[in-house]
Amino acid sequence: MESEPIIVPGAAQQEAGSPRIAADGQSFAVHEWRGSGPPYLHVHHADDEAWHVLEGTLRFRFADSEVDVPAGTTVFVPAGVPHTYRATDDARYLIILTPRLRELIAALQGARLDQHPEIMRRYQSEVLE
Repeated sequence: MESEPIIVPGAAQQEAGSPRIAADGQSFAVHEWRGSGPPYLHVHHADDEAWHVLEGTLRFRFADSEVDVPAGTTVFVPAGVPHTYRATDDARYLIILTPRLRELIAALQGARLDQHPEIMRRYQSEVLE
């Protein structure tokens, strides 16, 4: 865990090949990511989650709607709100999440899709479809 502040220069000041943003604290984490979330609607019962789109577009799906989120837009999903998202182009974004959600994502990576419901339950989350 970092014990010093992390200051990341804007895209115009970064050199090509600069490492992605990654900071894990005690109450939340911020990571620069690409790609889509899980292909199914899901809910986190005890954790909030947020995204800030840096480049490209993310398409969020909620229980009753879909919305395209372009660069410069921030999305906050409170605990208990069903959601998923996918990158519709080469999107680059920051994801802001709790340590429990960071551990959940790490557990899901590399797991078979049929293992996701059980993994989600271990982290106070649920697959809805």
